[in-house]
Amino acid sequence: MSDQNKLKLETNALNTWCPGCGNFGILFAFKKAISSLIQEGTPRENIVLSSGIGCSSKIVDYLNLNSFCSLHGRPLAIAEGVKIANPKLKVIVFAGDGGTYNEGISHLIHAAKRNIDLTVLVHDNRCFALTTGQFTATSPQGFKGKSTPQGSREEPFDPLRLMLASNASFIARGYSGKIVHLQKIISAALKHPGFSFVNILQPCVSFFNTTDFYNQRVYEMKDCDLGSRQKALAKMQEWNYQENEKKIPLGIFLQVKRPVY
Repeated sequence: MSDQNKLKLETNALNTWCPGCGNFGILFAFKKAISSLIQEGTPRENIVLSSGIGCSSKIVDYLNLNSFCSLHGRPLAIAEGVKIANPKLKVIVFAGDGGTYNEGISHLIHAAKRNIDLTVLVHDNRCFALTTGQFTATSPQGFKGKSTPQGSREEPFDPLRLMLASNASFIARGYSGKIVHLQKIISAALKHPGFSFVNILQPCVSFFNTTDFYNQRVYEMKDCDLGSRQKALAKMQEWNYQENEKKIPLGIFLQVKRPVY
């Protein structure tokens, strides 16, 4: 196979994301990161993607890589099975905030706790977008959607702090509007031995357009790794997924070595 064909990641599938969707930024950043991984020696056939249901999971249709499309909230369970069956594979999970933090939250917590060697990329648009705008666990209190027309009464939780409590060995946050920065985070996550978790803030232009909100607030942390759980927690607490006036740090909050499942 020629080098050019090795790196051809496009498919013939018709892209059905809304124009301006944050998923395009994630797709571009991932293609750059995975191309670098292949160029550095990871066999293309050893890369496996696992996805669920939702706009985020459509990404596997647009990537010419091995993939498995599972049930809503279950791509982590499939990914763990693939990794256990063949530990040589590089297994990557794509899922949305609804499937990950609502239906699939138990799979997420235990995969982090086990430190199984997976990379989990969560497209966090803070709503159920494919089903037209219901609230999720990261939607802000007061979010008005199809399931909460008078505004959600629930406060959101911070998935980064959830992963810290679950003893994840790699915890990061990116933004689909900062593609170069996001690519660097994804590349680091792919090379991490153990459970790597990246929450990606991603505007849904149709049902929760947070583009201006994020553009005004996100910033890239200077340190690639904060070095301790205490420092990571302090930095995570700068923004709690609810407060609108706070700045939002992006980058790798924690990266530690511990035994891999």
